[in-house]
Amino acid sequence: MRDSRWRRVVASVVCGVGVLAGSSVGAVADPAGDTGVVWLCRPDRADDPCRGSSATTVRQAGQPDVREDPTPAEDSGVDCFYVYPTVSLEPTPNSDTAVTREVRAVAEQQAARFSQVCQVFAPVYRQRTLTALARERAYSPDERAEMARIAYEDVLRAWRQFLAERESGRPIVLLGHSQGARMLRQLIREEIDPQQAVRERILSAILLGGNVVVPKNGDVGGDFQHLPLCRGEQQTRCVLAWQTFGATPPPDSRFGRNPTTPEPLPRPYGPDYEVACTNPTSLSGNESRTAATVLRTGPVPSPLAAELALRHGPSAVAAPTPWLVPAEKYRLQCVRDGDATALLATPEPGSAELYAVPDATWGLHLADVEIALGDLVRIVASQISADRAAHR
Repeated sequence: MRDSRWRRVVASVVCGVGVLAGSSVGAVADPAGDTGVVWLCRPDRADDPCRGSSATTVRQAGQPDVREDPTPAEDSGVDCFYVYPTVSLEPTPNSDTAVTREVRAVAEQQAARFSQVCQVFAPVYRQRTLTALARERAYSPDERAEMARIAYEDVLRAWRQFLAERESGRPIVLLGHSQGARMLRQLIREEIDPQQAVRERILSAILLGGNVVVPKNGDVGGDFQHLPLCRGEQQTRCVLAWQTFGATPPPDSRFGRNPTTPEPLPRPYGPDYEVACTNPTSLSGNESRTAATVLRTGPVPSPLAAELALRHGPSAVAAPTPWLVPAEKYRLQCVRDGDATALLATPEPGSAELYAVPDATWGLHLADVEIALGDLVRIVASQISADRAAHR
């Protein structure tokens, strides 16, 4: 039987509280300047959490650890625009724009690995908080729509500044998880997909745990009219999207099921649509293959690292490097069951089944990024190579 305290601890770690490390949450103000944009990550920031060492410990059961020290990446000529998930612990419905410990931690866990292949930019935005998420039934549809509007206003302002500053020839990778993916879905629908010149700069959009909508058995025409799902590692101008589960999503799942009635913010709905799933281990054939799982180590462990530590002890995720390829292995495959679509994570022999946190309706949402982080970085690198070859 799963212990409720275990679930609370894992959820707290996800939010960057640092329960396992015994740390407290702090905040550092970051002046917004004339534009009103506060940047969490950008290459000219001295304390950029989206950069740093890529040193990695590779662990395999019954074998000595192997350390990998990749050469620091040079500027590839590609930019990444990252929008982080719901992490704010502030007591208000929307956060402020302080650069808090939990915001920095999630950027280190999800975005820093991409600095191997791109220059990462990430704005701080007045996101809907975990407090608001916990009380969502207390808010009316109009109130929830207003929370989303406030958050999106910051992301849109940052995007427009980013475009104005960066060279027009630089391809862009969009990165978002959960609330961040929802922000980017709206940004693509309203600012990118309708404008060919901007759309052609998008190398790919990685929108995880955000319920991207496509026509049933189709790759384009739901959320986006021009950007299809990625069906090959060298395909560009396309979208990667999934929702991770360890079992079929339940009927009341938050993820993997397209709504049957309209929502406050316009989006496709109804029986002709489904939630997108692209298998990062096998984009073209959707074969069940082993994921390249990569975890962030450190005082604030990533969600999957926290789970493995609680299941197997801290030594399971302790490493002398910022990154760890764990001994636990999972096979991934997109599956459909009725009106649900999901990226199913199945443990390989000797690896433990992953628990849904905080409950079954969330599935493995908290591990959407890291369970296939190595695959994502590899795919972006392949897309960069393909794009360069196409423009020689």
